[in-house]
Amino acid sequence: MSMLWGFITDFFTYETTKSVVVKSWSVGIINRVVQLLIIIYFVCWVFLHEKAYQVKDSGIESSVMTKVKGFGYHNNRVMDVADYVAPTQGAAVFCIITKLIVTEKQFQGFCPESEVKYECETDEDCDKHLGSFLGNGIITGACVNSSEGGRCEMEGWCPAENDKVVMQPMMEVENFTIFIKNSIRFPMFNVTRGNFPSSLNTTYIRSCTYDPEHNRHCPIFKVGDVLRYTGQNFSTIAQTGGEIGINIEWECNLDESEERCQPHYSFTRLDAVFQKNAISQGYNFRFAKYYKTENGMKNRTDFRTLHKAYAIRFDILVTGLAGKFNTVPTLINLVAAFTSVGLGTVLCDIILLNFLKGADQYKAKKFEEVSESQIQILLSRESCSQLSVKAEEKISDDSGAVSLYLDQQL
Repeated sequence: MSMLWGFITDFFTYETTKSVVVKSWSVGIINRVVQLLIIIYFVCWVFLHEKAYQVKDSGIESSVMTKVKGFGYHNNRVMDVADYVAPTQGAAVFCIITKLIVTEKQFQGFCPESEVKYECETDEDCDKHLGSFLGNGIITGACVNSSEGGRCEMEGWCPAENDKVVMQPMMEVENFTIFIKNSIRFPMFNVTRGNFPSSLNTTYIRSCTYDPEHNRHCPIFKVGDVLRYTGQNFSTIAQTGGEIGINIEWECNLDESEERCQPHYSFTRLDAVFQKNAISQGYNFRFAKYYKTENGMKNRTDFRTLHKAYAIRFDILVTGLAGKFNTVPTLINLVAAFTSVGLGTVLCDIILLNFLKGADQYKAKKFEEVSESQIQILLSRESCSQLSVKAEEKISDDSGAVSLYLDQQL
């Protein structure tokens, strides 16, 4: 019962601030240094660097169109854009083919597998491959003779593809150019921008290539330069393929002129994490071109030419952040700044209450309990119009703040 009563009496209490002026150089210096650091943080970082006085829009709307130009030789053929770019629509994600392994005149039928792992002597040797999806077709379970010895028979497009053929890549890809046309919009501010500055003209566009120091606004990128910016070797990536990211970053301060809202380009290899893994390195894909034989309308047969393409895949990634002055975030951060300045007082209280020799004296002056009975006694004393204090204590006439000298106790 006494515990319950104690809880009730503690709950219905009121705490008020009591000012205690501590005359201490060390504590005063700590207090002002902490306050100065907090002010510097809010002014330099929060307001100037992070621009916390602005409302931000990161919901960028973007459109990207691309064009690749260049000619190269591959397998004794001249390759143009229609041969080595996929898909051909000029999207934000496209591939430049560096090497092709071609299997011509494939018909539907039965034929031996091409890989060494399908070698066999009897039909029983092929039973373990039944139901496998890692070959070129459906394994029938029969062992048949081929020019390379016994092989398991498969049903599908014949002859089976042999992707172990050594093929030299198209080295001219290094000099191909990529033209990027990017338009963006920040819907919150209804601001639309493009990656062509108004100062660019047709003559400049036709002759420039991107350079981060001299031509950082040129929208034409040389493939070899892009790979060099990512630290890649063209000869290696042309053999196995790979994925390259071209990042277009828009950071716009709309308190300034919109003309100063310009893109920043950066480059990275997106599949770099897989280069240390021998399981699936590089980038490749397959596609086929289909035909019909000319042996009569009723007996026409479908056949195809299969291509296994090793390619450099380019992903155009667009990000953006725009900011503009607004009174709401400004007021919120100003209030947070003024409130945070009070942390200096909290730190000094911790030091005074726990680490200084005069901690007990400070506690006695800072915390004081007054009950209703004490108030009644004081009011009943007509002669007590003012509280008495010790000689070393001073009471300010205007604020009632108690001054406490601690320098001699430090």
